[in-house]
Amino acid sequence: MTAGADSIGAASRLFGCATLAVLAGCGGGLPLLHPAQTLTEGEVRATAGFSGNIALGGFSDALRNANAEAAASAGGQAPANVDVAYAQGALVAASVAPGLAPIVAARVGIGRGFEAGIGYTGRAARIDVRKSFDLGPHWALSIGGAGSAVLYGRQTGEVLPNVDLAQAHGWGADVPALVGYASDGGLYMVWLGARAGGEQVDIGQVSSVPGMSSVSLSATRFWGGGLVGLAAGFRHVHVALEADASYMSVTGDYLGLHASVAGVTITPAAGIWWDF
Repeated sequence: MTAGADSIGAASRLFGCATLAVLAGCGGGLPLLHPAQTLTEGEVRATAGFSGNIALGGFSDALRNANAEAAASAGGQAPANVDVAYAQGALVAASVAPGLAPIVAARVGIGRGFEAGIGYTGRAARIDVRKSFDLGPHWALSIGGAGSAVLYGRQTGEVLPNVDLAQAHGWGADVPALVGYASDGGLYMVWLGARAGGEQVDIGQVSSVPGMSSVSLSATRFWGGGLVGLAAGFRHVHVALEADASYMSVTGDYLGLHASVAGVTITPAAGIWWDF
C-alpha cells in the first residue's frame, strides 16, 4: 500500500470518529494540536479529528455522587432538596463537560513569526494568535493567547436531571507556551508545553421538574497544566497526536446554592493536517 493510500485511509477513519463524536456528545476538551513552529506567511493548515475529555479525582466523584442522588430520588429526577453534592455535580457537567468532541480547525501564517488560528470543538469555538521564536535549526518556542466562546445548543455529554447543557453559553481565554523540535523537511515534529486559562459558563434556563421554577447555573473555571504532542507525515499531510493534563478549580452557583469542586482532566486528541 502506498503512503498516499495510507494517508487517505487514516483521514477516513478520523473523519468517521469525528462524526461519531458529534453523535455521541460534545465535551469540553479544547486541545491545541499544533507544533511550536508557526507557518510561513500565507501558508494555511487545515485540521480535522476528535478529542476526548476525561474527568478524574474530585470531578469524577462529584458526578458520581450527583448521579447517585438522582437515581435515589423519585422518578430519577433531581432531588427535591438540592444539596452541595448535587450542585458540585451540576457545575462539573456544565463547566468541565467530560465527553467526546470533533475538532475542525484552520491556521494561517501572517508573517514575522506570527500565526493565527480558528477552531471548533463541538462545544466551543476558539480564536488565537501566537508568535514563534527560533531556538536553533530545528527548535522553536511559541507563545500565544486565545479567546473562546461556549456556544448555545452545542454541548451534550454527562446528563444530570435539571441541568440542560444545550442552554450552556459562556466565554473563556487561555495562554499556551510551547517548545518543540521539527526534523528536516517536517517529516516529524514533537512539542511540549504549559497552558493556563479560565472560563465562565452560564445556563439561563434549565428544564425543571414539575412544581419547580426555572433555575440557573453559573460556573467559573480556572485551570493550568501541561501537554505533549507529536506529528508525522510527508509533504502536505501529517497525522498529529496530543495529550493534555490539567488541574482545574470550578466555583459557582446552582439553584442559589454556592459550591466549589476541583479535579484533574486528561484530554487525548488526534487529527489529520493538510498544508496548502
